[in-house]
Amino acid sequence: VQLQASGGGLVQPGGSLRLSCAASGFTADYYSFGWFRQAPGKQREGISCISFTEDSEFYVDSVKGRFTISRDNAKNTVYLQMDGLKPEDTAVYYCAAIPQSPCRVYDEVPLRYYQYWGQGTQVTVSS
Repeated sequence: VQLQASGGGLVQPGGSLRLSCAASGFTADYYSFGWFRQAPGKQREGISCISFTEDSEFYVDSVKGRFTISRDNAKNTVYLQMDGLKPEDTAVYYCAAIPQSPCRVYDEVPLRYYQYWGQGTQVTVSS
């Protein structure tokens, strides 16, 4: 089971990036996925997730309305479209997966809940 995150980079405030999380070694259809980020000096936090059933989406307040999570099961890939980026979005972004379970617990995307992790991709928002 492998997850490969990509798509990070340097972008100006207000700009956009699309992160990808390519899954291999398993069929993404049966997995829920989460996106997490870790800013310098801060703990890793869950920011968005998409469930394996009904493709229900969840966002924390800090990214709601700016970020969009989606999945393409045919490509075994999950995306995070990030628009209206702010300097405070600067972080290393990670994707993670959990089989046949809801993507969130109440109003959280908890780190310890997810079983499989990809390496991070750096997102820097700066002018």
